[in-house]
This record gives sequence, C-alpha cells and structure tokens, in this order.
Amino acid sequence: MKPTRLFDTDVPPPTERVILAGLLTSGTDPELFEIDMKEMRMLCATAGATIAQTVVQRRDAPVASTYLGPGKLAEICELMKQHKCKTVIIDAQLSPGQVRNIEKIVEGKVIDRAQLILDIFAKHARTNEARIQVELAQMKTLYPRLTHAWTHFSQQVGGIGTKGPGEKQLEVDRRIIQKKISDLNDRLKTIEKSRATQRKSRVGEFKVTLVGYTNVGKSSLLNALSGADVLVQNRLFATLDTATRRTFIPGAGEIVISDTVGFLRKLPPHLVASFKGTLEVVSQADLLLIVMDAASPWAAQQLATVNDVLADLSAGAIPRMLLFNKIDLVTDPVERKALLVANPDALLVSALSESDMALVKSRIAEVMQSYRKEAAIADIIAKKTQELTGWEEEKSGLPWDNKE
Repeated sequence: MKPTRLFDTDVPPPTERVILAGLLTSGTDPELFEIDMKEMRMLCATAGATIAQTVVQRRDAPVASTYLGPGKLAEICELMKQHKCKTVIIDAQLSPGQVRNIEKIVEGKVIDRAQLILDIFAKHARTNEARIQVELAQMKTLYPRLTHAWTHFSQQVGGIGTKGPGEKQLEVDRRIIQKKISDLNDRLKTIEKSRATQRKSRVGEFKVTLVGYTNVGKSSLLNALSGADVLVQNRLFATLDTATRRTFIPGAGEIVISDTVGFLRKLPPHLVASFKGTLEVVSQADLLLIVMDAASPWAAQQLATVNDVLADLSAGAIPRMLLFNKIDLVTDPVERKALLVANPDALLVSALSESDMALVKSRIAEVMQSYRKEAAIADIIAKKTQELTGWEEEKSGLPWDNKE
C-alpha cells in the first residue's frame, strides 16, 4: 500500500497557480535574499506549482503576528483573486500562529519554506528508510501546529464514573503523534544497526563521499566514477538516499564511494536531524569530494553553506577535494579563470568528460597514497611506543631497579 503523507491536502497539486512572497529586511544581504528567492522558484517548480506572481516586501523587521505587513497581505489577497490562486507560498519558516493569521487575511492556503521542502522530500522518497525519515520530519512539523487546530477541544462521555472535564482532543492528538515519533525513531535505530553492520565489513577500506549543494551533479559524478546507474534528474533533491558503490582507482586500488542528499540554505532543522543517520557517511569518510555547480553565479555562497553543514556534522577536519562540476556550461574563459583564482586548489570538471574523470581518479589516488604513508608511519610509531612501554615495565621489575 502506498504510504500517505501528512501534507497531501496542504501542498498545491501539480499545475496549481500560486503567489510566491518574500520579505527583505534591513539586516538581510540582498544577494543572499535573491539566492533564496531563486531557490524558492525552483522548489515551487519541483513541487509542481506554477508561480502566477512574485511579491517582495521591504521592511526593517518581520511583523510578529503575520510576518508580512497588513498592507502587503491585503495586496496578496487581491492578487490571489485576480489570478484565481488559492495558495500563497512564503519564503520563511512560519510559526503555527502566523500561518493561521495569514490564512484569515488572504482567505487561502499558506505554505512556508519548510513545508514545501518536506512535500518535495515526501515525493522523492523511494526507500523505506527515506520514507521513515521524511515522515518523522513531517510529524515534528505537525506537532506544534496542533494548537487551536481543532474545534472539538473537549470530549465528554456520559455515565457513572465519567464526570469531569474529559480529555481534550488536542491532548489525544498530541499523544498519538508523540507515540508515532517514538515508533519512527525506533525503526530508524533498527535500520542504523543494519548500516553499522555494513560499515564493519568496510573497515580498512578507503571511503570517499560526495557532498555538496542539491542539483550540482553529485549522482552524475558517482555514475561516471564508479559505473553506477544512480537516478540522475535535473531537479532539486532528486536523490534522498545514500548510494554507495565500489570502484577501482588506477595506481591505488579499490575504494568505496558514496553519494549523499544535497544541501540547501535554510533547511528545516528537524529535517536535517531526521537525516542524521544517512549523513553519518559524511563524518566517517576518509576524503570528501565537495561538488559545486561551476555555472552557478552563487557558487561562493553555496560553498559557504556546505562548509557550515559539514561543520555541524563534525566533518570539518576531513581531507577534502573541491570539484566545480558542469564546467562544460561555462564557455567564457574569463569566468573559468576567475573560478581558479578564487579556488586555486579546485578542479574544473564535467561528469560527461572521460578525461576529467580520469583526472579526478588520479587526484584521489594521490590522496590515498599519502593517506597510506601517514597510516604506516602512525602504525610504526604506535608499535615503537608499545615496545618502549613494555621495556620500561620489564626494566622496573629488575633487581637493581628496585628501590626497596
């Protein structure tokens, strides 16, 4: 049976026309704001929504109760009637109270950034683990939004021994969701035990992990480097599950290479937490291949986001190699030169080029050889230290070394 999603009734169906809204505050970098709005347009397209009009408001700070100002919300309400839209999507993480207040003003449905991303994740989840992770994130989103979500707040049952205020439906719903969250966490722990067993079989192998922004071509690189057939699509979050393959690197031997879920600015914290088990492959890697989109005008900002996420995953100290993929889309030699000047250690590659992939494998081989030399030196030092420690212990037991 196909699993149901909590937000099936809250997210615009395919081809539904929507109004997209954003708030540019005085403390927000206009360039970062433009990145966020472009991502929202891509997210809307991925979710199957058609943007009828984009509305941007400039304010010093958000309005506490409605995020956007009353005048702008009234304008959005008129635009929704004009374009026959029933949904407004706002680039923000709104509180339950803000959602309710905005819905009353615009007389329509309100979806925030977190809910939109969750719907996309739910659509793209294919494996059992991915579905559980998405459902867990959905439950954590739904829980705080239960407040005042019901009109039947108090249920009473007649009869002897049942006098009293009764149990509020809100409390029943919360308890059900808490139980569901607990069950989902237990199922994820079971899957993690299985993954830990798989990791034990890979002890001693050199592990490479592809990380980076969403839709930069990580899956294409995995296929090109390992001969895999992982799904490749030109859309956000096409891949949610970690794909791991073995491949041979000339001059170095066999490696294990993994692809991970892509990153994005302002990802919901509970979504990242739900995928923590999947992302553990990042912190356990011997080498990170950080993949960027060479054709993106915001590559620098996206790289900063990737570095922040890696730091949160305790992977900041792992050796890394920076790859600017899709270089075939950058035809201006000046732009290519600018990328190398800003990132002198980076490789400009295309997953479609066999020679570029051969270069990447060559660089991986160099890192592997260095890694093995350092490991051998560390092993020699550990053995010498153990020998000296044993000799000192043996020496302390000799008669002339006994001070008594």
